[in-house]
Formats: sequence, structure tokens, C-alpha cells
Amino acid sequence: MHYKNGKEILPAELLVELQKYIQGELIYIPREETTRKAWGENNGTRENIRKRNNEIYKFYKEGYTVSELMSSYNLSEDSIRKIINKVNKDLKSCNRDRELAAV
Repeated sequence: MHYKNGKEILPAELLVELQKYIQGELIYIPREETTRKAWGENNGTRENIRKRNNEIYKFYKEGYTVSELMSSYNLSEDSIRKIINKVNKDLKSCNRDRELAAV
């Protein structure tokens, strides 16, 4: 986010209209919803968490206990269980979509 002078980038009529509401102050103009990125997309955090969650699910399916996963990932029992349930739900949904596409 960078500071820009409204006088330099806005049409004169719009600048006059804005000055009726705010003068000499900073104002944040958000991006359009369609161009906005979701949390963690810019820096890769979202992808890293997705990989971690898939790894937790894989280890769980291989027989690791929730307690072992809690210890390995420093997460609470509730967090581990939520991750397992969410990944399992996502996989079921993905498989259902593939079955529908094959028909």
C-alpha cells in the first residue's frame, strides 16, 4: 500500500466531491472484491498450511495417534481433530466430484 496524492490521480470533479467528506486526511480505498487475494495467498502461508494439514492427515491414516500428532506439530487435540475432519471431508467431496464428472 502506497501513499498517492489524490490531486495527481483523481479527476477534478471527483476530488471536489471527496473534499466534501474529508480534507487533508488519509483515506484507504480497498481493492475490488474480485481482485482481492485471500488470506495467506501473497506470502505462501495458505499453501504451507494446506501441505501441513495434508501431511497430518496422511500420518493419521498411517496409524499415528492424535497424541503423537499433537506432540509433533505442537497443536491442540481439538486442532488436530479439526484438521483430520476437514481434510477427510475435502477428499470425499473431491472424490464425489470426480465420480460425477465421469458420468
